[in-house]
Amino acid sequence: MTQTTKYIGRFAPSPSGPLHFGSLIAALGSYLQAKSNQGRWIVRMEDLDPPREMPGAADDILRTLEAYGFEWDGGIMYQSQRHDAYQSQIDQWLAQGDAYYCQCSRKAIKEAGGFYPGTCRNLNQQPKDSAVRLKVDKPITLFDDQLHGQIALPTAVAGEDFIIRRRDGLFAYNLAVVLDDIEQGITEVVRGADLIEPTGRQIGLYQQLGHAPVSYLHLPLAVTENGNKLSKQNHAPGIDKNNPRPALVAALQFLGLMPPAELAELTVEDILLWGVEHWQLNKLPKTTAITLAF
Repeated sequence: MTQTTKYIGRFAPSPSGPLHFGSLIAALGSYLQAKSNQGRWIVRMEDLDPPREMPGAADDILRTLEAYGFEWDGGIMYQSQRHDAYQSQIDQWLAQGDAYYCQCSRKAIKEAGGFYPGTCRNLNQQPKDSAVRLKVDKPITLFDDQLHGQIALPTAVAGEDFIIRRRDGLFAYNLAVVLDDIEQGITEVVRGADLIEPTGRQIGLYQQLGHAPVSYLHLPLAVTENGNKLSKQNHAPGIDKNNPRPALVAALQFLGLMPPAELAELTVEDILLWGVEHWQLNKLPKTTAITLAF
């Protein structure tokens, strides 16, 4: 990011359930990083996978963010309204020979060693009952993270031709997130460390699109005592909309800050303002996970 580039960050939850403490960490970290850089903070709803979504969850997430004092800039982008843009890019790559149809099952890939070996790359498969894969000729095996420094990615994963549209017709996360970040002018992605591995594929997509990639900052994950990350799939409890201050202060502490005891008595807006004023990357724990005693 150059000095003349305006910082634009984002928080992009999926509406598969209520916001939990892990979601709050991602929202807070991205918000503090954006606002401490005098930038914009955007909220995007990643509603790509209807079978996994919960009715009413998108509105509940927005109301929860409001209850915690978060104010986003501009309107909300919904990925469910962006299908034409995703398909247009896929059609272009298919026409150019940069993508292809693939009918390989998960079972077949597992039997081949667990990594897709390019079976359908040159078979000229038909679109019926097929996924679409992007050819990866220049795999990304290294990238720089704002917190963790240089990160090396597994060669076998980095070199896979990966899916950009599933066999059921749903668009893949990697494709959608990169096209949306470009569309919204995002300059830095702040998110949980569980998304470190897909970063290489996303940087590769930027290169394929002839666009400079964003910066990345992967925050530590909140995990339970048995090592499972807090997630909607693991039935992590939603954060309290009626009493947001304790969770907000706890999230500041999780991110390496030391809020004074009296901060818990202030409004959520004042708590966030304190966080912006005291936010420093060098205070972030340089780890990918932190265990919570839940």
